[in-house]
Amino acid sequence: MTTNQKNGANLGFENKLWEMADKLRGHMDASEYKHVVLGLIFLKYISDAFQAKYEELKARQDTDYTDPEDRDEYLAANIFWVPPEARWEKIQAAAPQPTIGRVIDEAMTAIERENPILKGVLPKDYSRPTLDKTRLGELVKLVGDIDLKARESGVKDPLGRVYEYFLGRFAAAEGKGGGEFYTPQCVVQLLVEMIEPYKGRVYDPCCGSGGMFVQSEKFVEAHGGKLGDIAIYGQESNPTTWRLAKMNLAIRRIDADLGPHHADSFHEDLHKDLKADYILANPPFNMSDWGGERLTDDPRWKYGVPPPGNANYAWIQHFIYHLSPNGIAGFVMANGSLSTSTNAELAIRKGILEDDLVDCIVALPGQLFYTTQIPVSLWFVTRNKKGDPNRGYRNRTGETLFIDARRMGRLVDRIHRELTQEEIRKIADIYHAWRTVGPHPASSPPSSSGRGVGGEGDAVYRDIPGFCKSATIEEIRQHGYVLTPGRYVGAEEQEDDGVPFEEKMAELTAKLYEQFEESRRLEAEIRKNLEVLGYGE
Repeated sequence: MTTNQKNGANLGFENKLWEMADKLRGHMDASEYKHVVLGLIFLKYISDAFQAKYEELKARQDTDYTDPEDRDEYLAANIFWVPPEARWEKIQAAAPQPTIGRVIDEAMTAIERENPILKGVLPKDYSRPTLDKTRLGELVKLVGDIDLKARESGVKDPLGRVYEYFLGRFAAAEGKGGGEFYTPQCVVQLLVEMIEPYKGRVYDPCCGSGGMFVQSEKFVEAHGGKLGDIAIYGQESNPTTWRLAKMNLAIRRIDADLGPHHADSFHEDLHKDLKADYILANPPFNMSDWGGERLTDDPRWKYGVPPPGNANYAWIQHFIYHLSPNGIAGFVMANGSLSTSTNAELAIRKGILEDDLVDCIVALPGQLFYTTQIPVSLWFVTRNKKGDPNRGYRNRTGETLFIDARRMGRLVDRIHRELTQEEIRKIADIYHAWRTVGPHPASSPPSSSGRGVGGEGDAVYRDIPGFCKSATIEEIRQHGYVLTPGRYVGAEEQEDDGVPFEEKMAELTAKLYEQFEESRRLEAEIRKNLEVLGYGE
């Protein structure tokens, strides 16, 4: 995948690094190489943070008698303690040697020993015989040059940026398997922009590499908040992905509770008593082997027991179960969940709708995900539609907003599409206008952002045919509780060009006759050429 510059990446900087790193991969699978590269980036990150603090303490040594080798100084500053044998200068010095793999493994082991929070997280198999040590040494040099290349490109937070960018590139390189740990950044950003996690508890029970949390922290900081305004809780069932998440969040200095180990959220809920203010998730689509037959009496299934052959409605009820009284959940679902008519799933969907929990549904364009080309939608579910005066939310009881964004997005390569920043903003603006001001008659045209303008200059929501529609629960009942946005938004209005029908028809007919003439001329030319070649009739 080529990451759009507008979606947060500087193509010159990150892409050059990726191309250089990818050349060193040789015959190694992307899924295996991913841990080699990302482990080195993490090692470089914690070593750099340590070294910066070390230099600061060293400069103060003569005046306040600080010891740059005092471990407590680093712990007090929330910086990982890096013992001498694990510091990057030693790794870099050993890069040309055939023992570089063993040196890195020993460094990783030493860091885990000195920092219990990282125990069992770091990769420690760089000395394996199948890993080419010459290429590994070259990769160490490349990672060591990240800061230099970042300064040349004017990039801040280079290691965090590179880690995030490489996650996306590895997901693309791995294809279907890549989606197990990575949700496209534009989808994560849209979810975050819509639910606006300013302060409170954020939860993702299938957190992958932690992208939802990273984007949530970015949102908080972009809106004047600070690191720590949100408390993060997550869970991940894949052990290697769980380790990726721990490293990803550590690089961002994000404190998160991902549990003491990897675990399946259905069968070992590590946050059983958590009631979250915000839930952000991209669960695996249409899981058929989730073990539902062992959970038929689970208290999470308030609206009905999910079918054992598909976990979609198990995930939806899991999210609802973990919502606080004023909480909101934004998550990705395969489109089949919008309209499935199996008895169990229809009954669950009907119950959720009759309890007035579904706030908004957004149909997304295809080709956004690495795991699948099937179309997907975003669900926004809340326990409180009665409004929140503190955030300006109106009473939306009995209403659900439908947004059809299937025609949005642009191709970034032959098979992948992404939403632009302008499209993300347009969708989020529509939702926020609907939540704060509510439906108004479509008597005046909306602005370019999709909003109209109220009498006092406020942003006002209006239905836009073919794009968005505020529907009542009665309308949803009439459609058999189907939540497909296309059922509600209708067809896009065609703008009248002012040309009378008779005039337009005459022009089209004349053009058609011209094309007939051209067709006859080309046919005669082709026949003539065939005769010259001896293939005439």
